[in-house]
Amino acid sequence: MKKVFVFLLMMSAALAAIADTHYKSQIFVGARGGVSMGMMSFSPSVKQSWNMGSTGAVSVRYAEEKLFGIVAEFGWVTRGWKENFEEAPLRYSRSLTYLNLPVMTQIRFGSRRFKTFINLGPQFAYMIANSINSDFDYMNPGSVSGFPSNRQTEQLKLEVKNKFDYGICASVGFDFFVQPRHSVLIEARYYYGLGNIFPARKADYFSASRNMSLEITLGYSFRMK
Repeated sequence: MKKVFVFLLMMSAALAAIADTHYKSQIFVGARGGVSMGMMSFSPSVKQSWNMGSTGAVSVRYAEEKLFGIVAEFGWVTRGWKENFEEAPLRYSRSLTYLNLPVMTQIRFGSRRFKTFINLGPQFAYMIANSINSDFDYMNPGSVSGFPSNRQTEQLKLEVKNKFDYGICASVGFDFFVQPRHSVLIEARYYYGLGNIFPARKADYFSASRNMSLEITLGYSFRMK
């Protein structure tokens, strides 16, 4: 997966260089915002469900009239996870808020008024907030009445050791041009992290603790060139 990450980064730079020499370019600036849903890829696995949060970003889009473009963003996103206790009346969720910087290759096609786009590329992030919402003593779950037996509990109290995260994101969306220079965007984006938030040495409990997230956003962009 790390080799795929490096390949995507190199591909984004290569496509930008090709586009700059062959096609007339356009530059867009904009912003987007919406909801995020986070889960974790744990090994050993943990029963969980989506943790709801928010996301938003400002963006610069270098778009080619023919096909390719490059999108760079700077914003925030809430990830994390929500424990699934099934029938037990317990609640625990951990929200991890990141500042993130995706740099993605974009493929666009469609008419002048309506375009479909696909984004793919690497993303870098740094955690700025870590909060826990629970209705029981998660530091001592064995003392909690009705706590499910034979369940992993290490993730409930472990501290996040790695605030820096990186991974791969991919999205699909639609761009509606209400005027030649103004457009409204709808986008669905998936992110898979390649870094672990918890220590992952042989002596540690989790060999993998990677972020995953799904974002649904609405945005606006303005063509400057």
